[in-house]
Amino acid sequence: MIFASKSSDMNHFLKIVLFLCCLQFSNVIDARPISWPGGSTIMYKSNFMMTSYYYHYSPTYKYSMGLEYIDDKHFNEKYLNFRTTYLLKRENTKDSQGNLYITGSLSTKSSSHYNYGIHGDWETRRIFTSFSFTDKNTNVRDYMESELQIGIAPYKGEYNDLHTWIMLKSKKDTINDRWDTYPFIKFFKGDFLIEIGTDNSHWDIHYMMRF
Repeated sequence: MIFASKSSDMNHFLKIVLFLCCLQFSNVIDARPISWPGGSTIMYKSNFMMTSYYYHYSPTYKYSMGLEYIDDKHFNEKYLNFRTTYLLKRENTKDSQGNLYITGSLSTKSSSHYNYGIHGDWETRRIFTSFSFTDKNTNVRDYMESELQIGIAPYKGEYNDLHTWIMLKSKKDTINDRWDTYPFIKFFKGDFLIEIGTDNSHWDIHYMMRF
């Protein structure tokens, strides 16, 4: 079991190194769930509860739709979700932007296996904040997930620069019924983004590519 754990950690580390190398050859994106009109996005997320692989297409800047493969570690299930996100409101000022989204998904397992939620973000070139609340309905148990993020950029990057954010994330679900708060770091450049954090020795990884 020790060797298996070390091997898993090494695989995550190699993925991170490869992704950071890709950043050096790219042109700035963010982690928003909708791309430009006609754009596609591939996402990978992994934490102690689940791993997901998600592709979505954005017909307009207002919404996206796609397929998500879920490896649910907590309930030991694997399935596909059809997932969509809609931009409710976007507020632009000279120095900031705010977004509010609703999202939903329906699983291939059954019609009673679905999620819906709301999330938003607000940022300047130096400060980032976000929240999300998701109601998850499964064949085993229904539960809620909440997440808050805040971060600061140590420098103001220009359009083609590698952008860095030092972040703090706080998460809670009604299964474990506690808030877990931990630091992570975010890098993005051009069409690539990666977020890396750790919570009680569990990796929390998110990376994304748009095209």
